[in-house]
Amino acid sequence: MDVLLAHAYSLAEDAAEQRIMRPHPPLGLLYLSSHLKRCGASVGVFDGTFRTTSDFEAVLRRHRPPVVGLSVNLMTKRRALAWITLARAAGAKVVVGGPDPAPYAAEYLSAGADVVVVGEGERTIEALLTALAGSDAEALERIEGLVFARPDGAIARTAPRALIADLDAQPWPDREAIDLPAYLRAWRTRHGAGVASLITARGCPYTCTWCSRSVFGVSHRRRSVTGVADEVEYLVERYRPDRLWYADDVFAIHRTWTLAYADELARRRLRLPFECITRAERIDDSVADALVSLGCSRVWIGSESGSQRLLDAMERRVRVDQIHDATVRLRRRGIEVGLFVMLGFDGERFDDLRATVRHLKRTSPDEFLTTVAYPIKGTPYHARVADRLRAPAPWNARTDRDLVVTGRPGRRYYDFARRWMTGEVARHRHWQAGRLGAALRAASSAVVGRVGMALTSHWVQR
Repeated sequence: MDVLLAHAYSLAEDAAEQRIMRPHPPLGLLYLSSHLKRCGASVGVFDGTFRTTSDFEAVLRRHRPPVVGLSVNLMTKRRALAWITLARAAGAKVVVGGPDPAPYAAEYLSAGADVVVVGEGERTIEALLTALAGSDAEALERIEGLVFARPDGAIARTAPRALIADLDAQPWPDREAIDLPAYLRAWRTRHGAGVASLITARGCPYTCTWCSRSVFGVSHRRRSVTGVADEVEYLVERYRPDRLWYADDVFAIHRTWTLAYADELARRRLRLPFECITRAERIDDSVADALVSLGCSRVWIGSESGSQRLLDAMERRVRVDQIHDATVRLRRRGIEVGLFVMLGFDGERFDDLRATVRHLKRTSPDEFLTTVAYPIKGTPYHARVADRLRAPAPWNARTDRDLVVTGRPGRRYYDFARRWMTGEVARHRHWQAGRLGAALRAASSAVVGRVGMALTSHWVQR
């Protein structure tokens, strides 16, 4: 084994995910695996979703990989830090990448990592394996997209690596390296339908100030319609999923591509129910019809707020009425809509919360999920509130989600705001349902009355 790639997520340690049970495989790690295997490397993959830290230790003892590559995000940081120590103890050099390490490169190096990969990882880790296997002390200096410690302890940062332009030239994720049927079973057991995931593009070109773009930058690169359709066809034949999850940051972002993709899947007679995330202003009538043709059952839209003032402050580049119109357009076609709502963005006032409640009542999504804004290092939002951040615990014991923005209301306030918002929307729906029921009953009585009069008249005439 030249390298062991590991995903330090554990379903057993995620109480929230256990409640909803919607796990997805680590596609990013699987893209690394397929790329390296195509280059001739011997690759092991450890997906921690259904496994334990003890299992990881056993793999380290059994295979003694010279290099361990860890993919780390906000949720997996604490576990990944422990795995760095285990990998080093097993004699491996440790490479970390993913969304979280880039802005905290020095901290990850202090925690035991040998190298931090910044940005898209396939070509970088390909070059890294050669460099780490050799004896050239300056080899790392010539590899783009790295942060590492020089022998004198100084932190070195190499030039950024260019993003992969031709995504169709990349092999599909190495799904055979993990127990994908376990994911399908988890979904089927809880929801009655197994879900397989894929991406049609990488990156997001939008500028939302709170969103991290540490891997793909501000970019958007699409795969070809044919390439994606081929992968869907393979997934259906190989794994027999009941549904799909398009894991793009923004699915249906390009109108022409979406319409052509719908035509291609229709030509191949491929139609699976699916969910995706998109933006409201990308949904016109033609795109909505294409989503119906593709089998879309639910669309998630980042509404974030019903206050245009806050949306502008977030640099969301969308209007409240566009969110409303897209929701109505999709629901009229039988597609459910879920909205993401963000509380606590810097400068939020109670009037903004009230505007959001009015927006939710008027827009009437099938579901909405709330989160409290947290500053991810490296984002404009983090820079905006950096002088007011308080860390309740040392870096290795917390995540950016745990940072406290001084001057902002505390957790109890937002817990109450969530309950109030949910209650207000629920009461409105109940009232609307009652009013609709009354109107239907009145209409039914009127129809029955007219029918009765007509029948009576007909009987009298006879």
